[in-house]
This record gives sequence, C-alpha cells and structure tokens, in this order.
Amino acid sequence: MTSDTPQKTAVDFHKLRLDGVYRMNDQDELMLRIKVPAGVLSVAQAGQVAELADSFAGGRLHLTTRGSIELHRVQVEDLASIGRGLASVGLTSRGACGGAVRGITCSTSFSPRFGTTQALARRLHRHFAGNPHFEGLPKKFKIAVEDGYQGARHLIQDVGLVLVETHQDENRFDVWVGGGLGREPQAAILLEEKVSEKRIIPLIEAVVRTYRKHTAPPRRLKYLLRTQGESTFRRLLQQELGSASATLIAGGLDAAPEPGTNLEATTARIFAGDLDTTVFRNLVDLAARHAEGFLVLTADQNIALAPRSEKDAQEVNKQLMEGGFSGSAPEQRTTFRVCVGNHACRMGLCATRDVARQAQARMPETARDLDWAISGCPNSCSQPQLADFGIVTSGLVKDENGVRQPRFDLYRRTDGNLGKKIKTGLNLQDLMQIISQVLQ
Repeated sequence: MTSDTPQKTAVDFHKLRLDGVYRMNDQDELMLRIKVPAGVLSVAQAGQVAELADSFAGGRLHLTTRGSIELHRVQVEDLASIGRGLASVGLTSRGACGGAVRGITCSTSFSPRFGTTQALARRLHRHFAGNPHFEGLPKKFKIAVEDGYQGARHLIQDVGLVLVETHQDENRFDVWVGGGLGREPQAAILLEEKVSEKRIIPLIEAVVRTYRKHTAPPRRLKYLLRTQGESTFRRLLQQELGSASATLIAGGLDAAPEPGTNLEATTARIFAGDLDTTVFRNLVDLAARHAEGFLVLTADQNIALAPRSEKDAQEVNKQLMEGGFSGSAPEQRTTFRVCVGNHACRMGLCATRDVARQAQARMPETARDLDWAISGCPNSCSQPQLADFGIVTSGLVKDENGVRQPRFDLYRRTDGNLGKKIKTGLNLQDLMQIISQVLQ
C-alpha cells in the first residue's frame, strides 16, 4: 500500500555550509550568516535584512563578533528567497561558513584611518567572497584589516593586516599569519612588516594556496605552522609566491563609507548582540536621518553610528537614551561578548546569555569596566582569549542526579598576547564565586 504523504527531500546540510548555512537542531532549523564587509551596512541593506528577518527568522537578529549578522531558525525551503533578497542589496551569505575565505573583518570601527582600512577590506571582500578559487579549503580562512594594534585581533586571524603607514600614493601593512582560537588557541606570527598595499592580494592568494596544498581537512592554517614550523612554512610560501599574480594597483575609486565630520561616533550597546527587528529598524532610521546613511557592526556586538553634525549627535544620543541604549543599564555598561550558546547552536554546552547575566550581577564594581566574553563551547566564537576575563564552556559533566552540567575554564589577559587559562573545570557556582572576587 502506498502512502499519499509527500516524501521530504533529503538535504545535504554539509554542502549548505559554503552558502553560510548551519543546521541548528534536530528539527532541521537553520542558521544563515550574512557577510557584511568590514561590518558596514548601508541603511538600504539594513532595511532589507530586517525584512528578511521578519519574513523568515521570527523577527530577530544576532550580531557576531566578526561584524556579521545571523538569522536563526530559518527553514530550508526559504533559503532561495533569502538569497535573492540579500543579492538585491549587494549582500551574500556565500562563504560565511565552511571551508572558504570568510567575511573580511575590521574591529577598529571609526578609527582615525577608518576610510583606508574600509577601502582595503571591501576590495578584499570583492576579490575573495564567492570566488571558487578560495572555496573548498581544508577549513575556514579568516582575514582582518586593522588600524593599529589595539585589541590584538590580528593575533587570531589566518591573515591579519595591520595598517602601520599611510602615504598619499601608498599604504603599508604588517602582515600576520596562522592565528586562531578554538580548542588550541595559537597567536599569529609576523610574516612581513610594512608590506605595500599593491602586494596584499597576491600575498594572501599565495598563503591560501600554501594552506590548501599542505594541510589536510579539517585543519586550519595554524596547524600547518605548528606541525611544520615557521621556516618550512616560509619556504613553502616562497614557492607559491614564485607563481603569484602580478602586483595590483591600489586605491582608485575604492571608496568606502566614511564619517564626514570628526565628531565622536555614537554606540548603541546591544546585550549579547541579540535584538529584534523593531529595535533594529529604529537604529536604521536614526542612521538614515541623523548619521551618514550607514551603520557599523562592532567587534563587541554593538551598532555604531556617525552623526552628521553636532545637532544630529544630540538627537541620536537623545533617541538612544529614550530607547534604552544609553549604556547605563547593567547589561550595557560592561562590554561582554556572548556567543549564542545552546540558545541557538548545536555546539553550545550552556545558556551563555543566562551565565553572562549572572556574571554581571556577581562581579565587583571594579570589574565592570573591563572586557568580558563567554563562549558556549571550546570553539571560542566570542573571542574570550582577547577579553580581560574570558569564560570558555569546556565540557559537560553528570551531577549526582545524572544531569549533564556545564564546566567552565576561566582566562585572564594582562598583556598584548592571548589570555592565559587560570582556572579549569569550574562548575557554575564556583565560577560565580571566583567572578565575585576578581580584582579584590
């Protein structure tokens, strides 16, 4: 006897990763990650993202520490519609997950040389995003462009570019390679100092080819450096540089959004990067009426605006205060990067937002002005090793009732390097007790 019930088409979830899609749970709900070049969205792009979130993701958004936007609980049958909607405003999710060059990031939002780093980041995005030559890699490949060394995010990239000199005809960058976090955090090494901008793309292409040829899946570039050593890596890279494409002309009309004044940017602080589309649309409206027509998604999961004038700055600050984004609330005062944890990720081992709120309630006053981060698993998506205090959910252990409870490692960063593990295997009660006594 045959059934009249339509058979559900099998979905290759692994293949979907290159399109920026992960399976969230056993109900086949999906996470779709949108690449946002250097974290800068025009108001038209932001408005379209809000429409897509309303239609396909329950009216909510998640801002990541790499300046991307995630839509959660998406259905597979809606992916094509979302893709078309993103393409209509020049956005894509292609390569936001899986073995590809990921979104190009820039954590130094509204720095003095914001326009210079933005121009290069957008150029790299156009060159690498969706380019089949830079897909099918052993694992993810992350690139960042930074204006100076504050924040030390160059240390956690496969390629970190740090702007060190600007000239009328040429910009120069220090190039760092082989960094990454996860279960085996490893700081990048300085590959070359003061590299001219016209050499950047050929150099990155050679690094990617070296990585692809000499690293087995599912390893990152840091594994090649750790196992083969720096001298061997440099030799292999030189072989690839011998067949590199010609150096490219930098600059030109690679314009990028840039503040038109020297006014200080205004930031809407978003707890855990989690917000609904009503709030997001209000911020988009502020950007359209009083800022420069764009929003910046910061590395701390907030949204920054560049007011056009003193009058606009006053209005932006007034509306942010009325909207509850003044920064005075306990959740907003402390910089606390929070991954989605088991709220929306298969890898999550704890309810990260709940733990972060408990930590904020328990920490002493002297710790509230420090940077904090919590990751719901050892993958360290919230970059806890770059926070003054970082929490990593390291595993699950059964309690006396047979219920699996999370265990936490605590990191402390006191210098320009990655934070170091100072406590391991803590239960939640012990973690909160330690947090209540930090700096005392």
